[in-house]
Amino acid sequence: MASSFSPLQVGRLQGLRAQLLQRYEHRTLVSCLSGLYGCRWTRERRERSRKQPEDCCCNKLEGVCLALLVAAFCFTLVFLYFWGQAKNDYNDFDWFTFSTLGFWFPWSLVLLVVAAAFFTYVTVLMLLAVCLLSEGQKLYLHWSHKIGILVSLTFSIVATAVLSDLWSTELTTLLLSFQVTAPFLHVGGVFLLTALSWPVALHFFRMTSRVRGGLILGFYLSFLSVLYLVPLGLYSPCIKEVGTLGPPPALIGHRGAPMLAPENTLMSFEKAVETGSEGLETDVTISVDGVPFLMHDQTLRRTTNVQHVFPNRTNTAASLFSWSELQSLNAGAWFLSSDPFSTAGSLSAEERLRAAQQPVCSLQAFLQLAAQTEQLVIFDLYRPPRGHPFRDSWIHRTLEVIHNESSINSSQVLWLPSDLRSLVHLSDPSLQQTSGSRLPPEDLQRNNILRLNLHYSDMSTQSPDAYSAGNVSTNLYVVTQPWLFSLAWCSGVQSVTTNNPQLLSSIAAPLFLMSPEEYNLMWILTDLLSLLLIVLFFIFHWWRERGLAFCSGTEVSLDNGTYRKFKAEMSDIWSVSSINSQAERTSNLATVTQH
Repeated sequence: MASSFSPLQVGRLQGLRAQLLQRYEHRTLVSCLSGLYGCRWTRERRERSRKQPEDCCCNKLEGVCLALLVAAFCFTLVFLYFWGQAKNDYNDFDWFTFSTLGFWFPWSLVLLVVAAAFFTYVTVLMLLAVCLLSEGQKLYLHWSHKIGILVSLTFSIVATAVLSDLWSTELTTLLLSFQVTAPFLHVGGVFLLTALSWPVALHFFRMTSRVRGGLILGFYLSFLSVLYLVPLGLYSPCIKEVGTLGPPPALIGHRGAPMLAPENTLMSFEKAVETGSEGLETDVTISVDGVPFLMHDQTLRRTTNVQHVFPNRTNTAASLFSWSELQSLNAGAWFLSSDPFSTAGSLSAEERLRAAQQPVCSLQAFLQLAAQTEQLVIFDLYRPPRGHPFRDSWIHRTLEVIHNESSINSSQVLWLPSDLRSLVHLSDPSLQQTSGSRLPPEDLQRNNILRLNLHYSDMSTQSPDAYSAGNVSTNLYVVTQPWLFSLAWCSGVQSVTTNNPQLLSSIAAPLFLMSPEEYNLMWILTDLLSLLLIVLFFIFHWWRERGLAFCSGTEVSLDNGTYRKFKAEMSDIWSVSSINSQAERTSNLATVTQH
């Protein structure tokens, strides 16, 4: 049975079609956009900047400025992502600036805030430019914004180049981050390009130059095709079969829990034990009178008040102080004043008082704490400088403390120093020999090495599974951020050294974990949905521009935003409807009269 439409329904459909075909002018919006982008607030200046569909969006100078704006957006985005993922190593960066400048300041956070500000500024300008083009306006960028774009672009390029040269390991961090973030970046990128297809289709069908339109469309489709196929080349250890994920890596407190207490102090190691660490890491040097103590830096300047107690020896090597001199120093007050991780404010009044009174810690006290709490220990052992009384007996003196001056079991010690390793193993086979070099599994077994202690960047070049097969476990340092801990977990790493045991101990599952089938379904559906929407957008703009061209060339013209033809048709429809209604009322009245 054929369906029929009443005149009123036909009129509504024609009204909907007229609304879809209509080109709206958002004068208030255009006024705001032009004012923000080019400081063109007056109507006359905006009218002069209005372009016709066949016109170019801007002159040559403004075209160069638009290209610089796009470049600044790309470079600031790359740098912001790069520096955001480098957050795991902010403390190392701040330590480097301290050793260079001589005073402690969180320059890493300052750099992050500046990068975010530049990116936000450039992104706003990009959005303004896209909106102006969508409204048919020629681009005119104010000179102040041109200077701002050049500053943003220069900052991003110089900062990226300098950090890449001075801190090349962070490039590896960037590559590792893609193994966690790439699936989400892919979805986000597809979403943005899908949304961008609306103005691309609009301008493609409005442009009279097919060559220019073809270039724009070809570039867009090429970029879209590459983005669609990116998942085919993606590798992530967190995309794995269900049930193959091993236990989470054990946590080893890096100099204790340095976010909760001054590093390398007893309070810091106690905090690490309280937060769930299974091991403790530290750095050991030997005083001039033969007492091994804990100190990471070559000097005492950063983590003690040596500049006040011994002002003439601020830059003297830490190992050239006697133990009695070291005991006279305060090794905790700097933590409250410098606040290296911006966490000192979370301490209670009692904890702050205790932190401010922490002394330099000896190796013997550290080992005793580990023995009482049944913690594994690992330490870097620094050889004293030339002329030091224990220059040639530093390893023997350290072993004396382990065997004779503490109650720790030798099997709890991960022996890291490579000097005289064979003699150390012969003197105490119970020590767990640990290597800081990535050697073939056969060489490790031949040298009785049971563990590897590697920088986390080695995850990208060597799978821990190869060592696990030879009964060699892997420890990575220093892992602080949850995304990096998740990646180490998925990679099968047995333990990690961390500044943040209080946070990592609370992570119940990797941040990103998905089976290959689930991931393939996710990105295929994302690409198909995006393709469907893009096709619909192009079809709509093709139909709309074709309808506008037909109407403007034959019967329909604009009259205050409505169509005369549509108004005439609606008048006829309402006239016929009124006549029919009048006839029906007359018929009903006659019927009533007869009765």
